[in-house]
Amino acid sequence: MDDKIFDQVHEVDLEKTMKESYIEYAMSVIASRALPDVRDGLKPVQRRVLYSMIELNNGPDKPHRKCARIVGDTMGKYHPHGDSSIYGALVNMAQDWSFRYPLVDGHGNFGSVDGDGAAAMRYTEARLSKISMEMLADINKDTVDFQPNFDETEREPKVLPSRFPNLLVNGTTGIAVGMATNIPPHNLREVINAVVKIIDNTIEEQRETTMEELLDVVKGPDFPTGATILGRRGIEEAYRTGRGKIRVRAVSNIETLPNGKSRIIVTELPYLVNKARLIEKIAELVRDKKIDGITDLNDHSSREGMRICIDLRKDANANVVLNQLYKHTQLQDTFGVIMLCVVPQGDSLVPKVLNLKELLEHYLAHQEDVVTRRTKYDLNKAQERAHILEGLLKALDNIDEVIRIIRAARNVQIAKQELMDRFELTDVQAQAIVDMRLRALTGLEREKLEAEYAELEEKIRKFLAILADRNLLLRVVREEILAIADKYGDERRTAIGYDVYDLSTEDLIPRENTVITMTKLGYIKRMTVDNFRSQNRGGRGIKGMQTIEDDYIEELLMTTTHHYLMFFTNTGRVYRLKAYEIPEAGRTARGTAIVNLLQLMPGERITAVIPMRNFEEGRYLVMATKNGLVKKTPMEEYANVRKTGLVAITLRDDDELIEVKATDNNKDIMLVTKDGMCIRFKETDVRSTGRSSMGVRGMNLDPGDEVVAMQLNSQGDYLLVVSENGMGKRTAMSEFTCQNRGGKGVKCYKITEKTGNVIGAKAVNEENEIMMITTEGIIIRITCAGISILGRITSGVKLINLDEGVTVASLAKVREKVEENANGGSSEEPVEEADEKEN
Repeated sequence: MDDKIFDQVHEVDLEKTMKESYIEYAMSVIASRALPDVRDGLKPVQRRVLYSMIELNNGPDKPHRKCARIVGDTMGKYHPHGDSSIYGALVNMAQDWSFRYPLVDGHGNFGSVDGDGAAAMRYTEARLSKISMEMLADINKDTVDFQPNFDETEREPKVLPSRFPNLLVNGTTGIAVGMATNIPPHNLREVINAVVKIIDNTIEEQRETTMEELLDVVKGPDFPTGATILGRRGIEEAYRTGRGKIRVRAVSNIETLPNGKSRIIVTELPYLVNKARLIEKIAELVRDKKIDGITDLNDHSSREGMRICIDLRKDANANVVLNQLYKHTQLQDTFGVIMLCVVPQGDSLVPKVLNLKELLEHYLAHQEDVVTRRTKYDLNKAQERAHILEGLLKALDNIDEVIRIIRAARNVQIAKQELMDRFELTDVQAQAIVDMRLRALTGLEREKLEAEYAELEEKIRKFLAILADRNLLLRVVREEILAIADKYGDERRTAIGYDVYDLSTEDLIPRENTVITMTKLGYIKRMTVDNFRSQNRGGRGIKGMQTIEDDYIEELLMTTTHHYLMFFTNTGRVYRLKAYEIPEAGRTARGTAIVNLLQLMPGERITAVIPMRNFEEGRYLVMATKNGLVKKTPMEEYANVRKTGLVAITLRDDDELIEVKATDNNKDIMLVTKDGMCIRFKETDVRSTGRSSMGVRGMNLDPGDEVVAMQLNSQGDYLLVVSENGMGKRTAMSEFTCQNRGGKGVKCYKITEKTGNVIGAKAVNEENEIMMITTEGIIIRITCAGISILGRITSGVKLINLDEGVTVASLAKVREKVEENANGGSSEEPVEEADEKEN
């Protein structure tokens, strides 16, 4: 007995056995568990779930079925693993924050962004979504290969027809053995347009598509949760090599509350970030005093959308807190792209890292194969039916003889044989004739058969043409894929923002003229110039901006996207941004609160904005304050502005900076006050002082008067003065003689009850246009040529019709064209004001 047992023990090499077993396991995980197929973008479990659902007839036009039934069918027929992994895959395909275009339409609790799990499968129900029917379209037309299931009782598809590029559209993540995949979701329209681009280049120009062309079409990943991608460098690297790091940042907004406090509102999170865990992390950072200034943290998310409210202390700088949150939490996250998938090679599947172009080409090859096989199947069916119709029509031509043969025959077999011999028919045709009903003898039925036969002939001709010509085949693919884009396509959810560290970003931004507006309460936006057309004097103007109560546009200037914008504040500090960093918005949109862009101190507000190209030697910034002080400082002292700002001028408590100009030390400075006084003096009268100095007296003001405008004589031949009730006039510059700085000046405007105080003044020429903005946000644009030229002590003419209680808030000079200077950059003058004769 013992000898028998001993005989059954085999000695093996443990190392060899382990190696073989592990390699076998690893290959199984790689090829048939964790990695998606390049053709349909699905892992085996997902493919099996979808196929089970179509087998159950569980389409979008049928009622939802219990998930337990779907999981049971999948497990019993195709996927001999645990039910939890199958249900997990089903749930994932139904979550609209995991899948960009969910493939399953779930009914019940399918989890949440907070990381809550789905309800048990006995409680939830599901059916295929509309778009997943495109994944399975034509599967019964021999379009894909089938293989036996695990116990060889059923057959399952090796891959789905996938009529849209699901791998890129929905993305996927998976960890195999020694390798992992992480493909982000994309916008359906963009990916389909990229496939169409490849098809068009193949058909029209017989050439391959370049990566540059594809990068123009596919802008970048498009996450279901929205958020913002920082810069394009990571995207480009991922698309060119198949690997890259994409930095994703939450969409947040800083709101200023009436009590002076700020709060950060987060409305979109990076992809795959757990909201509940994120809030816990922020609370932990506040508790450990790693982030200072947060007083309250609430989650106000609802079915309307996400909303995380972070309340701040009154003295906290919202931008600083936000940057700390980006640094320490998943409000800013990195998505590591690894475009790894299994690619068919002969009869096996091989894992490969592919770039964007290769992924799209593999998909297109799959579609060519699917459409070819479908066309062959349809052709075959059409030929079979045409063959039968030929027999029936032949029988109808000789119907009397056919009836005689059938009546005389002893049984069906003999009848068939006689028909075959007499009319040279095949077995199939003869069978169709003996099966024919008497009603086929009517004239109408005969016409139907003839029409059907003609239609089939046309179809057969079309199918043969498609199979004979690859270009025709590609056109079919193109037409069908574009129909899917029209039916299911939507707008991008993920914006692509600018990355401060990505220098290549700037080169991608076109140099174009732009209008920047900023309101009294600090909302700023960028618009295209063509939003505003010129009107005649005395018009009503157009709606310029949706403002909130007690708000109106205060700053309006023309510049180019690549100019620096220098923001001077009431406390005498200066901040800097590139014009393109200001978010673009429509004409009536409110814009972005400036506190979202600049790290302003509590209580600080912008009082002057000037655009600037570069900081040259020999040029100066001249500043004027409300109380009549002027100051001149070399421009290069402002070349390096920190994120936290820089001291530009030291001010007394009751004083404010009102205007800043760039000059070359050869100009005359003009100051205009609200009581209609004006002084003109030479710039050389003002000595150059350091960045943090206070300046010198420019004008001696009467009590209650204040400076409203500073202009340079070189900016125009006339001084245009506008009052708050919409009156205005032009006066020749020559009427204002130079005097020493610090004097009282001369009268430049006659103030009456009808005019109200002076609101602003601009130096203009005949061909200039100006924009005026009222306290209700109405904008009018008029040409200066239409404004009367009058003497110094006059009130002028009506420039804009105003309703009761509405006044003019500010005016700006329009500059359509920015001249390019010798070194390719545009004139470094502030563009709003740079109509200088010397330029």
